[in-house]
Amino acid sequence: MSSYVICPLSIVPIRNGASDKSEILSQLLFGELAEVVEEKGRKWSKVRCVWDNYVGWVASNQIKPITPSEFETFRDHFAYSLELFQPLMTDKACIPIVLGARLPNFDGMRFRLDSTYYTFSGQAIFPEHVKPGAEFVLKIARRYLHAPFLWGGRTPMGIDAAGLVQMVFKIAGISLPREAGQQVYIGDAVDFVEQAQPGDVAYFENRAGRIAHCGIILPEGEVIHAFGSVRIDKVDHYGIYDRDAGKYTHRLRVVKRFLQGQSPLGEKAERAREQVPRQVELF
Repeated sequence: MSSYVICPLSIVPIRNGASDKSEILSQLLFGELAEVVEEKGRKWSKVRCVWDNYVGWVASNQIKPITPSEFETFRDHFAYSLELFQPLMTDKACIPIVLGARLPNFDGMRFRLDSTYYTFSGQAIFPEHVKPGAEFVLKIARRYLHAPFLWGGRTPMGIDAAGLVQMVFKIAGISLPREAGQQVYIGDAVDFVEQAQPGDVAYFENRAGRIAHCGIILPEGEVIHAFGSVRIDKVDHYGIYDRDAGKYTHRLRVVKRFLQGQSPLGEKAERAREQVPRQVELF
């Protein structure tokens, strides 16, 4: 029988191994769900994230077990926080949460985990109210501007390139794998960058020819991406051009389109989500 958990803290690291010294590969945000697939003593749990099937190790005292019925309810009924930072209030605590955190079984004002009620007074959106178009995607992407680059990060406190693309499209209701090297296998290819539309995603290769970076296309030949921080640069058929440095920083491989009125889920997405080693960016 499957064992399910929910993230009850602001941000929880997902690590490559069962050790506090192990590399952080990704993060769980408040309210996100996972399935426990292995345990190592009482301290560590290997989990599979429900949203994208990403697998890694988390500290067992940073996740909260839930029942199968709670899992089904929280999976199907929730809202996303649209605030960069906003506290959840309880009778005894104030828990800061970030953009993209999930509010399970949210009624517009509050929700309950066990016997504790949480009140949220910030801006939130229910998935059924999302229209996954370019305007919404770019609006969410711009909220991450100036977030520092952080390997494995998925928040305005720190985010990596693939995490930025995944989180923006997640809030828009489109499921993408965690890694740029996995995302690139789904969606429809755009033949030429000049034909790209706002909301398309550009993928870039490193010197070894591996997909190692990505960003979301903006109007007027620009791209928003995480490189040092979330920033906006020019993009053309060669790659990303840093106007301040006066040089290209990333070499373009392909542009993919995910905004077609439906989520690019299915067999291709599931194959793309199979775990592969995280790729080091070499520019």
